[in-house]
Amino acid sequence: MAEVVEFRVPAGSAQTLLVWGLEPEPGLEHSLFSAFSKFGPLYSVRAHRNAAVAGPGYYAIIKFYSAGDASRAQRACNGQRLFQKSPLKVCVCTKQKGFQQQVLALNSNKCQELANHYLGFNGWSSRIITLQNVSGFDGENEELGKTLQKRSVKYLCAVEVTLPNHGVRTRGVALGEAEVENGEDPLEFVTASRRVQKLAVGKALSSAFQKILLVVLENGKVVVEYNSTQEELTDSLTEEELNGLVQVSELSLEQFDLEEEEVLSDLSFDDELPSREMPSN
Repeated sequence: MAEVVEFRVPAGSAQTLLVWGLEPEPGLEHSLFSAFSKFGPLYSVRAHRNAAVAGPGYYAIIKFYSAGDASRAQRACNGQRLFQKSPLKVCVCTKQKGFQQQVLALNSNKCQELANHYLGFNGWSSRIITLQNVSGFDGENEELGKTLQKRSVKYLCAVEVTLPNHGVRTRGVALGEAEVENGEDPLEFVTASRRVQKLAVGKALSSAFQKILLVVLENGKVVVEYNSTQEELTDSLTEEELNGLVQVSELSLEQFDLEEEEVLSDLSFDDELPSREMPSN
């Protein structure tokens, strides 16, 4: 039976394992990750101390991207000692009212990890089509006498992701924004600009991956499908039109402000990035 894996934060109970009977040890989450990642890519591993009424020890919540991987891990690891002296108890979480219902996009780093696992490091590539400074496009700071002590920096980015082995090409467009407390300080302004550029690139890359569905077959092979439900108006524009996007008054910048949590410290960026192909590893 085939399973569809999306570039979204896993929210289903079937993708989540509860592990208990854990003994305290240094690097517990690392040990859990090493043991369970053998069954498939993991979104997160979180270890917690037991409540006082449950006695000493720890339990953990492990989230897989694939329900099939979670099921295989549960069957293989339940009752096994793995990395400790006493056996672990592992079960697939039953559906609970408190489970997150809203499906969130993966940040760009997680998207790349997932793509590398299922498609291979050479199975995909991405490039920046345009990265534009759109600060002040909405008319801010144009009022007479308005102080520039606090300024807003905005960059609009369009990224294209290509899967050559599957004949799939998608685009993502996103807006990065940050406030500059002291707009008259050149160093602070440059630092904020670079940070916003990273954010815009990461969001746009994530947006492009949202249009890709990974269909994992029973034999382990992966088929890629285009997710047309995520299609946007900008997908039909030419590169020249995308480069002139900020001059199209009908398009609101707000539509590109995606709900995504970016980990900026994990992104890399250099001055030549707009003219280079982004690395796929």
